[in-house]
Amino acid sequence: MAKTSTTTQGLRAAIERSGYYPALVAEAVEAAVGGEAIKSYLVHQETTFDANEVRRHVTVLVLTANRFIVSHTDEQAADTTSPTPYATTSTESVKIGRISSVVLSRVVANPESYTPGTLPREVVLTIGWGAVSRIDLEPAACGDPNCEADHGYTGSSTADDLSLRVSEAGDGPETVRQALAFAQSLSEATADTTR
Repeated sequence: MAKTSTTTQGLRAAIERSGYYPALVAEAVEAAVGGEAIKSYLVHQETTFDANEVRRHVTVLVLTANRFIVSHTDEQAADTTSPTPYATTSTESVKIGRISSVVLSRVVANPESYTPGTLPREVVLTIGWGAVSRIDLEPAACGDPNCEADHGYTGSSTADDLSLRVSEAGDGPETVRQALAFAQSLSEATADTTR
């Protein structure tokens, strides 16, 4: 990482604020970013409940001039394969030109009195680059209610490589603002047709 960049320093501070194995997460992100300057970032730490266990994980999204980088870290309890708890960190680097869709869904309260610039209650950022697709199928039918013929299936394929939900109640208003800013930066980067 370009160590003198205020954006880089902000990313490192956000990773540390998440409190989720900051040295491990920062090292993985720094290795993936390399020497490129960071244009935008988003750090999202989430706690989930799995049966009788509480599990945490963190996702870090980074945008450089040429790449979109995703880092995800999960913690695991001791199990039959490991006598001690452990964490798994993965990073993926995607060329900006490979990103096929950036979807930002906003949830706002009292839409009838919405004022432009008001922070949404929550946002869901979905990014597709072709690594994972979801296919939803259902039996096809015709308009005849008495028809018993097999009409095959109909459905849709959706690029769904990453979906991240951030809420004001759960993550705080600053994280929602950061998600909006990151989505805008990524969307603008994908609009550049020279990539």
